[in-house]
Amino acid sequence: MIQLYKRMQRMREKYVDTLAKLYEYATTVYSKNQYTQWYDTKEGGYTFSSLKAKCDSLSKKLTQYGIGAGDKVAILSQSMPNWSVAFFSIVPFGRIAIPILPDSSQNEVTNILEHSESKVIFVSQKLMSKLSEECRAKMTLVIDMDTFEVIQSDEEKFTCDGRTSVPTPEDIATIIYTSGTTGSAKGVVLSHRNLASNVITCYHSCKRTEKDRWLSVLPMAHTLEMTLCMLYPMYCGATVYYLPKPPVASLLMKALKMVKPTTMLTVPLIIEKVYKGSVLPTIQKSRTLTWMNEHMNGLMCRIIGMKLKATFGGHISFYGIGGAKLDPEVERFLLKAKFPYAIGYGLTETSPLLGYSMNRWRTVGSFGYPVYNVKLKLHNVNPETGEGEVVAKGPNVMLGYYKDPKRTRSVFTEDGWFRTSDIAVQDEKGRFFIKGRNNNMILGPSGENIYPEEIENVINNVEGVSESIVVERDGKLVALVQPNENFIQWDKEGEDKLYETLDAWKAKLLKVTNKNVSKASQVSSIEVMKEPFEKTATQKIRRFKYKDSAPTVEEEQKSK
Repeated sequence: MIQLYKRMQRMREKYVDTLAKLYEYATTVYSKNQYTQWYDTKEGGYTFSSLKAKCDSLSKKLTQYGIGAGDKVAILSQSMPNWSVAFFSIVPFGRIAIPILPDSSQNEVTNILEHSESKVIFVSQKLMSKLSEECRAKMTLVIDMDTFEVIQSDEEKFTCDGRTSVPTPEDIATIIYTSGTTGSAKGVVLSHRNLASNVITCYHSCKRTEKDRWLSVLPMAHTLEMTLCMLYPMYCGATVYYLPKPPVASLLMKALKMVKPTTMLTVPLIIEKVYKGSVLPTIQKSRTLTWMNEHMNGLMCRIIGMKLKATFGGHISFYGIGGAKLDPEVERFLLKAKFPYAIGYGLTETSPLLGYSMNRWRTVGSFGYPVYNVKLKLHNVNPETGEGEVVAKGPNVMLGYYKDPKRTRSVFTEDGWFRTSDIAVQDEKGRFFIKGRNNNMILGPSGENIYPEEIENVINNVEGVSESIVVERDGKLVALVQPNENFIQWDKEGEDKLYETLDAWKAKLLKVTNKNVSKASQVSSIEVMKEPFEKTATQKIRRFKYKDSAPTVEEEQKSK
């Protein structure tokens, strides 16, 4: 029986080499299963069979307006059950999906639509204002994402000659635009093989079944959510639940209680906020837990871990964390608490998964080992430090950047390995430990490599700190720090009292930081930021925005 099951799995892996075959397989084999659903109602969700009926119908609509294989169709919407419908009315028929992140500005939306030459856009009512009149006028079709009603059409193009095709593994499935943290937007071209192979990689990394329940909290336009929370559940016939609004704490707690998910994918910021906003205060307010923290830390973490798992619905068996590096202190707690977290490493350019660490392989600060069917190694290793750039090879590596051959060439080595720009070291067991981004690295006065992420880990664990980034200005290291909510009473304290509080806190931050970093990594000054940092879809701070001076609390006060 086991041998038959394994044989069937191998057959499935061999068959699903495009998203068109994934679509046909899932809607046939799992036709009666619920695929997508709002967390609190069955209305608006889809079984696999109803998904197919709706997608086939929408595809015919696109065909009637001459939108055929190779044409670009954009999706601008928050996460919802209809998102996957729009996607699968495009990609299985040879068209190319252009997902746009919901927090994109109108200018970014315009640039993406123009650069990709999109002819159609699915747009939700919430984000309709981001579609400029000029862009809208150029569209053959504008389709309301909430109802799938055509709200604008070019009737002159109602020709019924939009020829679809059965895509091959090397055909383009989607172009994902990302500004990353460097500010230079790029269109990542992913093929059917790229995404299909990464779905199979997901299965080998963590096997899920029809019985599993996903709770979606990240934007579906991001490759992390698209692959691991839309395509992979389709591969195994599972159900994905969606939130109608951004996952603020109150809504998330309600959804966790109702859905009782077995599977979640999040970015580090979410679990870090839970740790700093709930776990630490719980310990500090209890004399018993404070004593246990000092004398029986392992047992205390285990007790809190059981409560934490119950908070997540009691059935969570895979809590994937990716998109950025997890705070080491938070990871140490999760490890001791026996919380079922896993670390995933990858990039949009790699569909995204490259490496992972879960179960017995988990080690604080490491993303572990390469995933199934992917090769990783360190390139240009410094013999003194062991540091080198992580490079990758595998069927999940992108075709290139859209309309940008120069940039495409720059991210591949001469022998065809993809350059991630992440600097890492490996331990004696072959596990990878990221030191920082090559683009973020600062060269010290004596030629030392300074990774701001390592300094930020120290700062972020000082009481009252929410987030921070370290930048170089005039040859000196400056830390920009955002306090925890309500840590500083901005409005209640008088001006003199406010400055006194800020000065004392900055002095403490500077002392603690410089005590715990190397001589080359000493911070010269601290700037307190009142407003949240501007971030990417995976909640990484857009560093390029803060290279030059940013408005500090003092400057904001003076401008009032």
